[in-house]
Amino acid sequence: MSRRLGWFLAGGLLVALLLAGVVSNFASGSPDGLDATARQGCTFNADDEITGGTCMLQQEREHQLADSPLADYGIRGVGNDALSTGLSGVLGVLITFGLGAGLFWLVRRRPATEAGTAPEARTAATDPAATDPAAIDPAGAHSTTGTAARPGAATPGGHGTDAGA
Repeated sequence: MSRRLGWFLAGGLLVALLLAGVVSNFASGSPDGLDATARQGCTFNADDEITGGTCMLQQEREHQLADSPLADYGIRGVGNDALSTGLSGVLGVLITFGLGAGLFWLVRRRPATEAGTAPEARTAATDPAATDPAAIDPAGAHSTTGTAARPGAATPGGHGTDAGA
């Protein structure tokens, strides 16, 4: 991972942690769109209990995870509501970031290997291009670098090296 990408991810994580830990406490306590739709058709008293009418909210049941440690946007056992909401948001961001990073780590591209040899372990003996990029001709095949030094051998230009030949 490049240094630039690392700083970008760290900055994004910091912003998400600040939003979850601090700004989440300023969210509206009013019903959202789904709650407002579920309440249509019913009448409510001052304690927000249904007193009449017919609406979807009458079919509401207790959530299966209502007793979990992070139920209702807070952490059970923390007495301060603002602290509980902020900590649950921070914990949620960290869990999500950890799961995402783990998933990306699992599906990352891995370098190709040559006969079980990692690319970093290539040497001039197994791949001349690993140390000398000039050892590859424009067509992509290896040149005759080792044979061009022999007297009379053809050079890349097609001429022999002996002046008298």
